[in-house]
Amino acid sequence: CRMDVWKDGWLCCLIVLNRANIVIKLGNTISRETFYCNLLTAGHLFYGFLSLLCSLSVFHFQNTVKSTIHSSYADRHYDFCKFQPLSLKETHEEYLLMKSIAWPETPPLPFPHYLSKTSDPSHSSFTILSGREDGEWHKDDNLEILIKMYDFQGLPKKFGGDILLARLHNPTLGAGVVGQVVDHLNGSYSAVFYLPWEGNAEVEVTLVHPSEAITVLHSLTRKHPDRIYFKSLFRSGYINETTVCNVCLRPTQQPVCNYTDLRTGEPWFCYKPKNLSCDTRINHSKGRLKKNLMTTETLFQSGVNMKVSIPASGPSGVTVLPKTKGKSRPSGYYFHSVWRALRGPSVPHFNTSSAITQCLKGKVLLHKPLWQQFDFLHNLKEFNLHSQKKIGPYMALDYANNILVTYRCHGPPIRFSKVPITELRYIANELDSVTGGSETVVVLGIWSHFSTFPVEVYIRRLQSIRRAVVQLLSRAPDTLVVIRTANPKNLTLYETITNSDWYSLQRDKVLRAMFKGLNVHLVDAWEMVVAHNLPHELHPQPPIIENMINVLLSYICPKKTELSLMHDK
Repeated sequence: CRMDVWKDGWLCCLIVLNRANIVIKLGNTISRETFYCNLLTAGHLFYGFLSLLCSLSVFHFQNTVKSTIHSSYADRHYDFCKFQPLSLKETHEEYLLMKSIAWPETPPLPFPHYLSKTSDPSHSSFTILSGREDGEWHKDDNLEILIKMYDFQGLPKKFGGDILLARLHNPTLGAGVVGQVVDHLNGSYSAVFYLPWEGNAEVEVTLVHPSEAITVLHSLTRKHPDRIYFKSLFRSGYINETTVCNVCLRPTQQPVCNYTDLRTGEPWFCYKPKNLSCDTRINHSKGRLKKNLMTTETLFQSGVNMKVSIPASGPSGVTVLPKTKGKSRPSGYYFHSVWRALRGPSVPHFNTSSAITQCLKGKVLLHKPLWQQFDFLHNLKEFNLHSQKKIGPYMALDYANNILVTYRCHGPPIRFSKVPITELRYIANELDSVTGGSETVVVLGIWSHFSTFPVEVYIRRLQSIRRAVVQLLSRAPDTLVVIRTANPKNLTLYETITNSDWYSLQRDKVLRAMFKGLNVHLVDAWEMVVAHNLPHELHPQPPIIENMINVLLSYICPKKTELSLMHDK
């Protein structure tokens, strides 16, 4: 038991148990897991008594989930990753976040690995469950399906952990909405759909990864968080040297240059060049993916067990009748290929450049990093700063209408090539320099470049960004802050190892949880990509981006939205 005394008067006892079960002196058998015991004390306690109290406070974790949850607090393999220290409050938040994204654990994979006992989408199926007593479905009802997973031998799976995406759609109407999937941890799943339109609605269920593949992806991050490495060029006169950099830098005999940001505490390190000093670093670049990381490629086969549709065991669609009382809702849905919000302001269709200009008139729009959306802001004239488009800084303006839009990429880790050191900016530091106000709009997007690292790295980055957002809204409450969520993408073996939808889904959950309750708005890219009939891409295709722009503009111009609604009526 390790005990730390914190400045704010809390005593924290952290119990870390080994892989094997152990027996506490009090007689309780505790499964391997990490537990926090926080005690508020008014005076000094002896460490022996504190240890006893902590033991008394540990609950029977094995009686609820029986240690079937992946936890990065236990059995860590990435000790060489440098995590900035957290306050007690932040530590507790991190623990709760990690617990909230914990994934069901599958049995260990045998060696050699056999595909036959893993989830097979072709043998699996879904069934539409009965609707009301009259067997009908109405607009605003919920439609529920049951999904049963089988292996390649046709035998039912006995545990959960598969990644499934569910979508309800009507191609003729250009309509689509996502379903909420529930894992019953026994090989069966439920998916619930909100029915936002009348007419035909077809169910589509996709196996992204079998549960056994998640075991491999989880192991990859634990054992190889540095599987994508980065480089920096050091230069002094005619002497050039390139070394490897990372937040997870494996210890060697080579000295290390510490580039931890002094304001945010965000860590970054490079091996020191042999003949140059650390202050001669001039750029940052993405390296390559390390080879021979795994021997289980059969778990990641397109068309076999990765992003493959699961067939229906009966009818695959329903007919939705006119509206009655509704139930739970997603964030929105597509109809006639236009996104209609079910939460937040209604989304008008800004289909002309004059409408967009009128909405943005007098605004300062600060994008952190969403370069792809600039192509839809037609009337803006780029001010050439001779920088790479994806990296920035990028600046465009409409002088006549007093519109200024800027963009730049976030600080490392960032998988771009040859980013000048002077342009490596952390979002929190940039937000600290924003005056803010009713004419200022800040748009943030950060998740993809953190996929290969432990989730704790991402949590710490978001904590520093959130602090800066809170401070910005405190000094300028009228500032509009919008955050773009993660989204699924097309998967190859390379993309799966580096940026699987599972990694994105976990980070998406963390992002939503950390900004919940703050005066910020979300562009729900996850649902907008899953609900659409276009293939998944890391950078969504133009029709989806156009709808994202409409959502963003609906936050900027709520009065425009109200007028549009009145006109529609």
